[in-house]
Parts: sequence; structure tokens; C-alpha cells
Amino acid sequence: MNQDTGTPTAPRVALVTGAGSGIGRAVAQELARTGWSLVLAGRRAAPLDETAATLAADCLTVTADVSDPARVDALFAAADDRFGRLDLLFNNAGSFGPRGVPVEDLPYDAWRSVVDVNLTGSFLCAQAAFRRMKDQRPQGGRIINNGSISAHSPRPHSIAYTATKHAVTGLTKSLSLDGRPYGIACGQIDVGNAATDMTADFAEPVMDVHDVARTVRHMAELPPGANVQFATVMATNMPYVGRG
Repeated sequence: MNQDTGTPTAPRVALVTGAGSGIGRAVAQELARTGWSLVLAGRRAAPLDETAATLAADCLTVTADVSDPARVDALFAAADDRFGRLDLLFNNAGSFGPRGVPVEDLPYDAWRSVVDVNLTGSFLCAQAAFRRMKDQRPQGGRIINNGSISAHSPRPHSIAYTATKHAVTGLTKSLSLDGRPYGIACGQIDVGNAATDMTADFAEPVMDVHDVARTVRHMAELPPGANVQFATVMATNMPYVGRG
């Protein structure tokens, strides 16, 4: 039983994208700690294996490029074969793209790469999860999208990342609306500077990545009738409103 809600915790199967490092690894560790079975997805096998080695949980690792529809189909087919259902998708894979590049100098290929991973990848994984959650019995599940403070307030020279994170908010709202008839809840966590490799050279304050992971677990383990639509978790002293 879930000690917080009194609801059954089995079966609980979560698929985490971008699970080889950073927020994805921390969330996988937190979910494993509370009894979830896990599918870990990422572009490279070695980091996924490193994450899996830290988990005391039933775990499957799958290398996948979330921007490739065929690879996403294969990822979710592998999850089906192993576990037979899906209770949670943590849509976490993302790319910041080149940093500090003025909008007039941003190459098209760089723009497209960020859009393909952050937006198209999130859509493809959400679509695949939605199909399974709609058809499985018992029906339903939860999707949590990793947004960003940049879904609200951009950094200078980050147009591709900012545009995709604003778009992820629209994705979250649409999934929430369309999932209602099928018991599929969708929420978004907007993170302000968790201490990971991605933020290693940031001048802004950072926070422990495990504080993010605990927040995701709270969202994931709510009963089906409750949903955190949007949560902002950030380092206390980082800029937010009026940043730039």
C-alpha cells in the first residue's frame, strides 16, 4: 500500500526517458526506492546501465532516440513485452542546444535538433503512452512532462529551448484534456536549476536534483482522482520573474 494515499501500489510500472543521467537518473532512483518497476530509456546504453546498477528494482533498459518514431515504437513495445502495462511516463529527455548563440546566428540544424527532441520526442512518447493507457485494464495512468522555468521566463539567447518548453506546456494541457475520459492524468514539473551536468557551468544558484525527484514521485503517486497540473521547483535564490 502507498503510505501517503492508502491505495494499492502494484502493479506500478514507470517509463523514464533521459534516464542515463541528471534528473532522469534521480527520478528513477526515487521511484525504485518506493517500489516501482522501471523502463529506462536513453540514447546511450552505458549511462543507462550505470543508472540500472544503482537500482534495487525490476528494471529494463532500452536505447532509444525519442525523436525517431520507429525507435519510440520499439521502446514501448519492449516495455509491453516486459511488464504488460504502463502506469507512468516521465517525459524527461531534452536538449538545450548551443548556448549563448544570438537568434540571428542560430543554425537551422541546431533549431531543428532541439525541436525534434524536446517537442516532437515528448509528443511521440506521450502518444505511445496514451494509446497503451487508454487500452490497458485497469484503464488509465499518468504522464509527467519535464518543462522548465524557461516555459515561463527565458534566458537570453535560448530561443529554441524556450520555444520548445513553452510548447511542452501546450502539450501538457492538451493531454490533460484529452485524457479525462480514459483516466489519464497529465502534469508538468518546471525545474529551476537542479545540480546536474547540464547546469555545471550555470552562474545561477542550483538545488539538489533529488529534491526534484521527490517532487516527481509525489506527483506520480497521487490517487487517480488527483493531479498536480503544474509544479515549479527551483533553487530558492535563483532568478525567475524578470530574468535576463
